[in-house]
Amino acid sequence: MKVTLLLVGKTVNKHLDALIEDYVQRIRHYLAFDVKIIPELKSAKNLSIEQQKEKEGDLILMQLKSNDYLILLDERGTEFRSVDFASFLSKQFLVSSKQIVFLIGGPYGFSPNVYNRCQKMLSLSQMTFSHQMIRLLFTEQLYRALSIMHNEPYHHEG
Repeated sequence: MKVTLLLVGKTVNKHLDALIEDYVQRIRHYLAFDVKIIPELKSAKNLSIEQQKEKEGDLILMQLKSNDYLILLDERGTEFRSVDFASFLSKQFLVSSKQIVFLIGGPYGFSPNVYNRCQKMLSLSQMTFSHQMIRLLFTEQLYRALSIMHNEPYHHEG
């Protein structure tokens, strides 16, 4: 199974970037994992929020293959406990030969076309985090889920 994390824009905080990279390397111990970055829009300041989402959406959709299983990280998505996220992933790995693509959008979210293309939406919390911080939280939770799936001691039930 191949898993890709698709991001809109680079991680601008070098400390966050280093932590994310640490988890990326840990994840690669378990599976083929790739991080792809869609460059931020040029002249975004001249566009409305809706125009930005639309243009980002077009760039996102160009990165996807027709059989990719797309999961948006979105505040309206399903929330999982870590063990339940591990169970969800395990089932996806069993029933799908498709690549799973997790998508973290820009600061304004996604265009309607991207919402229509996704198969699942996932929320990491009811709280709001910056799209930069979500990158770290997600990579940590993906690593945690994989360690749970492999019965390794990273995750502690309490």
